[in-house]
Amino acid sequence: MARHFLNILDIPQSDIFKVLERAKALKDGDVRTRLLDGKTVILIFEKASTRTRVSFEVAVRHLGGSTVFLTPHESQLGRNEPLKDTARVLSRYADALVVRTFGQEKLDTLVQWGSIPVVNALTDEHHPCQVMSDVLTMFERTPDLCSLKVGWIGDGNNMAHSWIEAAARFHFELTLACPSGYTPDLAILAKAREQGARIVLTEDPELAAKDADYLNTDVWASMGQEAEQLRREAAFEGYQLNDALLKLAKPGCKVMHCLPAHRGEEITDEVFEANADMIFDEAENRLHMQKAILEWVFEAL
Repeated sequence: MARHFLNILDIPQSDIFKVLERAKALKDGDVRTRLLDGKTVILIFEKASTRTRVSFEVAVRHLGGSTVFLTPHESQLGRNEPLKDTARVLSRYADALVVRTFGQEKLDTLVQWGSIPVVNALTDEHHPCQVMSDVLTMFERTPDLCSLKVGWIGDGNNMAHSWIEAAARFHFELTLACPSGYTPDLAILAKAREQGARIVLTEDPELAAKDADYLNTDVWASMGQEAEQLRREAAFEGYQLNDALLKLAKPGCKVMHCLPAHRGEEITDEVFEANADMIFDEAENRLHMQKAILEWVFEAL
């Protein structure tokens, strides 16, 4: 059976640190391999992208493979062909699918009806490759992950869901501060807690910032939510990463952001620039982590 990466919990506890350490080794050694020699990975992107597309295309090439890029505008994906038919056809052409889409159920359909690995490059419910890359960014600076307190300030969105799952796998303490009406999926939270995750959910951003080693945020209105911009601006007032909030964190606290950033909304320009090295390491680490994830998917670790 094909091995899939749809969310962070798909990687079992026995493998998760192997993937993390392998990503670091791939980065430190600027490693290229022939793992995907003669193999083709199809990138299906229903949402626009810069970092995700480029990092995955380069990652596949670093492993010796080739890519085909598909959007709804240039394929039957936009013409109402049943997704289960697409899954069966593409499985006969290629060796893996990397998918950036809306509903998580689309990935489930591709898994159910296809016969090749499926990797989640982003859905409305999860953003696992990004958060695995964020964990790598912390690991480079603080190898003892279980000693850390991480704060999430903002929307209880796909990023928050993947941070919740990362807390279950990597054992750091996580506090999420989200305004009323924008909290994470409680079923995802409950599942992580059942696996031993130390997670606090609050509406108070100061509580999330207090004594934090790392603070993280995302835009207030994600792709597809532009019509909600004004309503979200009102709801997220006070949920900005700024100097006042950082004063509550541990000395030397680092700030992360998955990009793109809306400076002046979820983060100030001053805080962003003071942490630019960290933030752009996160962006770079997408490449290295995704190479490690592809190795895991193809059972090469």
